[in-house]
Amino acid sequence: MGYDIDRFVGYVNEGLLCSICRDVLEDPLQAPCEHAFCTACIHGWLVHHSNCPEDRQVIDVSLLRPLYRYMKNDLNRLQLHCRNREYGCEMICSLESIDRHERECEYSQIPCSNAGCTVQIERRNLDGHLAVCEYRSRECPNGCGYTILSAEDTQHNCVAELRTELELLRSEMICKVEEAKHEMESRLDSQRRHMVQKESILQNEIEELKSQISRLMSDVRSLMAVERQHRQELEQAELEKREL
Repeated sequence: MGYDIDRFVGYVNEGLLCSICRDVLEDPLQAPCEHAFCTACIHGWLVHHSNCPEDRQVIDVSLLRPLYRYMKNDLNRLQLHCRNREYGCEMICSLESIDRHERECEYSQIPCSNAGCTVQIERRNLDGHLAVCEYRSRECPNGCGYTILSAEDTQHNCVAELRTELELLRSEMICKVEEAKHEMESRLDSQRRHMVQKESILQNEIEELKSQISRLMSDVRSLMAVERQHRQELEQAELEKREL
């Protein structure tokens, strides 16, 4: 939908009106036949039709283009009243800057920022409303540190609130201790399994070393036996040589 033509000051060129809603173009698009539409209007039209609503020429979403620059400039220069005129705003500004003004307009109706409050209030009166809003929150004046709503003032009990807070803290602490305990047990189990695995590997390596040492000792004994035999043979040969 476009901008209500009654909001505008002075004459508005026919070419700047949407061919569907007949209001001033908002976020405009133009068909190849040069008829212009609000984006929302033409997209809604093309859901059920495949032609231009003015001259019935076939059009498709892919054929829509932004408005010509000179037409866009003419559109942006149009002067119009703020939409909050009925609440007292007398601002008149260009279409190009109207959105920025209305986002900050003091007469805009905005919701109360307090949770649970459904009041819509003018921006300029918001601070006054927040000061008396029954849903406003504040810290307990007795020093317990609890945040209370004005509507709960008569029901607030510092001792009860502190006990509740203490119970919550105690429950959280117990949960954290249990979590830390489970985590430590898990780590210990993991380390224990790792140590058992390492011990098994080391034991296997020790057995292998023992086996190697045993083989080496056997080889040494064999070599010593061979050496004794060779020495005896040499001694025997020496005796035979002397006899000859």
